[in-house]
Amino acid sequence: MTREQILKSLYLTDADLQGGTLRVCSPIDGAVLANLVEDTESTVAKKVDIAEQAFREWQLVPAPKRGELVRLLGEELRNHKDALGALVSLEMGKILQEGLGEVQEMIDICDFAVGLSRQLYGLTIASERPGHRMSESWHPLGVVGVISAFNFPVAVWAWNSALAFVCGNSVIWKPSEKTPVTALATQKLLERAIVRFGDAPEGLSQIIIGGREVGEALVDNPRVPLISATGSTAMGRAVAPRVAARFGRSILELGGNNAIIVAPSADLEMALRAILFGAVGTCGQRCTTTRRLFVHESVYERLIPALKAAYGKVRIGNPLESETLVGPLIDKAAFDGMERALKRARAEGGVITGGGRVAQPGDDAFYVTPAIVELKALDANVLEETFAPILYVMTYRDFEDALLRHNAVPQGLSSAIFTNDLREAEGFTAAAGSDCGIANVNIGTSGAEIGGAFGGEKETGGGRESGSDAWRGYMRRQTSTVNYSKNLPLAQGIKFDAS
Repeated sequence: MTREQILKSLYLTDADLQGGTLRVCSPIDGAVLANLVEDTESTVAKKVDIAEQAFREWQLVPAPKRGELVRLLGEELRNHKDALGALVSLEMGKILQEGLGEVQEMIDICDFAVGLSRQLYGLTIASERPGHRMSESWHPLGVVGVISAFNFPVAVWAWNSALAFVCGNSVIWKPSEKTPVTALATQKLLERAIVRFGDAPEGLSQIIIGGREVGEALVDNPRVPLISATGSTAMGRAVAPRVAARFGRSILELGGNNAIIVAPSADLEMALRAILFGAVGTCGQRCTTTRRLFVHESVYERLIPALKAAYGKVRIGNPLESETLVGPLIDKAAFDGMERALKRARAEGGVITGGGRVAQPGDDAFYVTPAIVELKALDANVLEETFAPILYVMTYRDFEDALLRHNAVPQGLSSAIFTNDLREAEGFTAAAGSDCGIANVNIGTSGAEIGGAFGGEKETGGGRESGSDAWRGYMRRQTSTVNYSKNLPLAQGIKFDAS
């Protein structure tokens, strides 16, 4: 499909895409996709007003019926998967297979949320007082603010919104200013689902377009009880205190600095495939990208030459072409960040393979060769997350030492070990093992399924989205005690009688 066909098939018109000052360009070739009208602090406040009223109506709709809307959204996504996946590639730069995979994530979380709409379970708790029943229930929370990053321009919204909708909340979405067109397309599909649904309140889902200022207006609004923010650790440091200052809640999905340990007993062919996708997929622009590799010295000379050879076979180019495995970086700022990181690595003695800029279709497109940096030890460079395809490789001799070095970074999102040693596998996933929110054995760091709660520890923010019991973050918990006896005993056996 051409760009025009992609946009048209997702119901985007010139009226949606033109007339504003926010210039949105494709990282494929720098071509302008849209000039969008930006929101202001005033329009954000008005959208919160509308969202608050929508919540008051939506919370009264039975949860299974709310699930029906999400089911219809899933149908729209299925019917438009090819076009929306292509638009993700066009606007963000990930290869088409990954764009389609991102839309499939949206479909999967819709399926999960539909089932969840009939499983918002509470508890019955034994009361110490005779003739009393104590229970715990979950209720809709309110307006949910979703701030998403450029690298997963639609899936993160779906993780949050599918759960938020079935939990009875309204949603305001602030997409990255680098990838707002995919957000507008997603909103169009949701609107089609709402028409089919029939009686959803106006303003149940809204989008705000713009940069930091409108994001701050959403974050600071006391009528938005939950902000779910995905982005850099620096962004999280700014968001969390502002939300906390007004006693709001945050779900933070921030930076990752993910590592794989390759043990002596590892299946090296399997490890190589996982490392390759983890390190170069999405041109290194995933929060779960493999950034550090600890290889046992006994297998280093077998694995690393094979890895370099595999890097040399990776086709870099237009992400919409089926043979391409690595598309462009999102913009010049990302390229400059990669250049700075490699310059520091050279200064600190790193041996670098790859890392240069490759032939461009235009000055505003930034295609790079993924880099392997061989190091003798951890350095300051490795402690930071560079959102680019740079893999830092180190050797180890002792498993406990590898584990200590693995955990010796501020971030704690995803991790993996390749081993056929049961003790190493169990030790890696035990309490004293990986300190990350995700710990895999014989699976890479990228490609989490929606069934498990997604998120990490330390500077990754501690948030959890998507599956498992992550839905609880979008609801408020209420403990209720009913006295059906003719007496009024106090808890803890307290006697208080004025007669």
